[in-house]
Amino acid sequence: MGRVHNFNPGPSAIPLPALQTAQKELLDYNGLGLSVLEMSHRSKDFDAILAETKKSLTNLLQIPENYSIIFLGGGASLQFAMLPMNFLAQDQCADYINTGAWSAKAISEAKLFGKVNIAVTSEEAKYTFIPSPEQLKLDPSAQYVHLTSNNTIFGTQWHYYPDTGSVPLVVDMSSDILSRSFDIKKIAMIYAGAQKNIGPAGVTLVIIRNDMLEKVKAGIPKILNYKTHTDKDSTYNTPPVFNVYMIHLFLKWIESIGGLAAMEKINREKKDIIYSVIDGSDGFYKGTVREDSRSWMNATLRLSSEELEATFVTDAKANGFIGLKGHRSVGGIRVSMYNGVPLEAVEKLAEFMKEFRKKH
Repeated sequence: MGRVHNFNPGPSAIPLPALQTAQKELLDYNGLGLSVLEMSHRSKDFDAILAETKKSLTNLLQIPENYSIIFLGGGASLQFAMLPMNFLAQDQCADYINTGAWSAKAISEAKLFGKVNIAVTSEEAKYTFIPSPEQLKLDPSAQYVHLTSNNTIFGTQWHYYPDTGSVPLVVDMSSDILSRSFDIKKIAMIYAGAQKNIGPAGVTLVIIRNDMLEKVKAGIPKILNYKTHTDKDSTYNTPPVFNVYMIHLFLKWIESIGGLAAMEKINREKKDIIYSVIDGSDGFYKGTVREDSRSWMNATLRLSSEELEATFVTDAKANGFIGLKGHRSVGGIRVSMYNGVPLEAVEKLAEFMKEFRKKH
């Protein structure tokens, strides 16, 4: 059985070379006679994997020395609660920008811990755009500003990061981390579930500026305190060892193709291919978001009827393309082009889309 073209929205595609290395090393890692799955998280061998993974992240994202890198469980959903638990008190306020379902979930959790100022929302427009800087109503006394950089369900993405002054900017990058370059020094904290762009499900990357750790509230359970995990270098409790190892292999693959600049170039080519098919279809394929807010990672579109969309998904699967059905809350078609999705797969999907249009 051949491998399919995997456009799943998450867990998503992992580069074949990373999977092949994991397969090769599954029973015997580095001549140790055991699998990484069996490895102690306090062993020197895992210490080396962890150190190499952090080194690759530091090099790829140009992370300054005054940031810490940790790996946690619980996905981005845990971070929705852990962030305000650490940094927001009942008499304090945080700014949240609502641009999609995941932003809304983060807002709901934050309200349990303190006051939330919705700096701007695109909900009334069905989350079809990213707000401009002029639309943001930020509170200068806020503890932090939170935004979701890429909105997987609705297909929008931030193509700039707002100037928040002295207020720390926190970004949920679960679905576009390492897809393109950006200035990390503008961001105080990043969190990202790995399963879309850098690895398998079950591990969450957190990059946090060290001055933020000085603001952590007292009285937080140790396991939910960021400082606990930075002090213990992600090994306060047993981390998702194999998942960190898979991130390590994924990052090595990005380095092998030329680093973040090369990854960005490929991702730009992929999104240009799909959007050119949409825009050149004379309305057969209809994009669902404003053009200036289009996501590089998730191209969302509709056809003339739900029946035709169902036929598209069925025919695509028969031709080896999976994961193209839109999120259950919005319907339609969604083309998820995360880092692990090869350019060749996108090129072949574009040809399928052209042929499907001719047929229907």
